Amino acid sequence: MNALWWFALAALALPLWWHRKKREQHKAEPLATARFLPRTEPRQTRVWRFADPLLLLLRCLLLATLVAWLADPVFPWRGDTVVVAEGSDPAWVERQAAQAGLQDAERIAMPAAQAIPWLRTHEREWKPEARLLVLGDIPMPATLPAFGRAVELRTQARAAQKVERHVYIESERAAEWRRLFAAIDGPERVVVDAAPGAKTELIVWDRAGAPPATLKAPLWWITDPAPFPELGNAVEADGVRHAASARGRLWLSNAWPPRDADAARALIRHWQQVHVGPRPYTAPARVFAASKNARAPAPSGALRDLLLGALVALFVLERLLTHARRR
Repeated sequence: MNALWWFALAALALPLWWHRKKREQHKAEPLATARFLPRTEPRQTRVWRFADPLLLLLRCLLLATLVAWLADPVFPWRGDTVVVAEGSDPAWVERQAAQAGLQDAERIAMPAAQAIPWLRTHEREWKPEARLLVLGDIPMPATLPAFGRAVELRTQARAAQKVERHVYIESERAAEWRRLFAAIDGPERVVVDAAPGAKTELIVWDRAGAPPATLKAPLWWITDPAPFPELGNAVEADGVRHAASARGRLWLSNAWPPRDADAARALIRHWQQVHVGPRPYTAPARVFAASKNARAPAPSGALRDLLLGALVALFVLERLLTHARRR
């Protein structure tokens, strides 16, 4: 739809019309030869001229820049490029770029999760003959991307980064809950806080009575539903009842704390899948062939900042010149 703004260039006729000026000129013969000429009526010639040509030029440029800013044009200007995921091994990146013959190509570093979506959005910025190489621990996208040009992906899985999950336990059975969280292995480490704070992601409320109204957290594990009327409309999944509240998400189970290892693993797995989210899986190396059915992405706004700056500068100049003309 942005391309339709180019039809607004017809508005350039407005300043042209405003600056046209009618002038009348009388065409007369020299007086010395007037007596030899037949008697005729005076003739008038209308001449169309443009007044203030510099101001006219500024106004035309102003309108043209405004139309271009609204149309959001994208011109291919990038050459061979290597997109590198942040945190990649520099030596491995250099080897892969050299093998692909792109050791002198432009390098763009960005978070691994944004590499494929960003490339898809800005695809129209590359010249037709440009080559693209993506390197790093790129997570597997939910759907296979389609590009209008060939894109090579080479991946290297990195060791999972350690992540701390802060938990606050309010229970007379705190030791049982602590054993549950202590058994969690992998990149996630659970830190049991002595008091709830800004980093607390989970509150285990294993006691009767309502918690303080000011106590909030993204997730609550509840064993007594009485103080939480929101659980009346809870939805059950894997034996756990879920509900939303102003305090945060509420989970309820009558079987908590878990009594055996299987129940503990099921609860932790449910927590990681539903709340924490699945761990990203490194995409396999492959070459995305150019697809004829790939639709051109929406304009990426690569030139909008530049055009906006030019628009402001032209507007200021036009106002200054108009003011000087009136004086």
